Amino acid sequence: MKALIKTACRAAIAASALASGIAMAAYPDKPVRIVVPYPPGGASDTTARVLSEKLKEVTGATFVVENRPGANGNIAAEMVAKSPADGYTLLMANVGPNAISQSIYPHLGYDVNKSFAPIGQTTTVPIVLVAGPKVKAADIKGLVAEVKANPGKYTFASAGNGSSNHLVGEMFNAGLKTDMMHVPYKGDGPALTDVMAGQVSMMFTTAVAARPFVSGGKLRLIAVASKKRVPAFPNAPTIDESVLKGFDASSWGGLVAPAGTSPEIIRQLSGALMKVLAMPEVKSQLATLGAEVVATGPDEFARYIKSEADKWGAVAKSANVVAE
Repeated sequence: MKALIKTACRAAIAASALASGIAMAAYPDKPVRIVVPYPPGGASDTTARVLSEKLKEVTGATFVVENRPGANGNIAAEMVAKSPADGYTLLMANVGPNAISQSIYPHLGYDVNKSFAPIGQTTTVPIVLVAGPKVKAADIKGLVAEVKANPGKYTFASAGNGSSNHLVGEMFNAGLKTDMMHVPYKGDGPALTDVMAGQVSMMFTTAVAARPFVSGGKLRLIAVASKKRVPAFPNAPTIDESVLKGFDASSWGGLVAPAGTSPEIIRQLSGALMKVLAMPEVKSQLATLGAEVVATGPDEFARYIKSEADKWGAVAKSANVVAE
């Protein structure tokens, strides 16, 4: 009898494992949404579209990009955080909603460290300092001297109060003892337009957003805010090497799922993502835009998100930044 019971138990366990394996192997069996927290055309959106196309090749499943802009990316992040943890709704994570927002929004509807299951970091996107006709200096040392010699005269634009380019500007002000006034806009587009028109002096923005305007002669690239020079602009020095050692500000991207998503689904998604990011054509495509492939897995990405949240939280506190 005991032998019979043991045999029956083994059979039940095997059947359960088989059923579980079949269920897991079926994932994904319907379209997976990659929610982008910004309008079409930016670094996050472009990266998501490159990834969605290649993830389809790797997995055979459909990955659909959905843009949900608003509130510095928080609308999309909260929506994904509260979605079913089944692997079918993912967020194209970004430094704004996934690192900065926690420190500047008093009633955020999610927790950057607890509401998501990281899948993998995809890219870093260098931030650059661009200037319009209001700035006479040709380089970063000259710009700092110009700003200090004319207190209260210079301004910097951002995509909104509490946005990443706002906090980079505040970090610049604090580190170099400058007093540029912040001018918030509703998005990068209108902010860059006014810098080009001379309504605002300068702006910190991603290399992806700046490139067409710099190449077209409408903006001057003064310096790179990230610690490494940008291959797309090899002659542009970094702020770190020129005027302020240790200055480092980058945007970044990655994929996350709602917290509670099955570790096996996270493993499958991360594995597929790493295959995509290893493709030479993907690296080339993203490099052309000014983004650098990173390709780190769930654990390392989780640690990076926490370190970025701590870093920008300190900047926001020092500058007394509170989102409207």
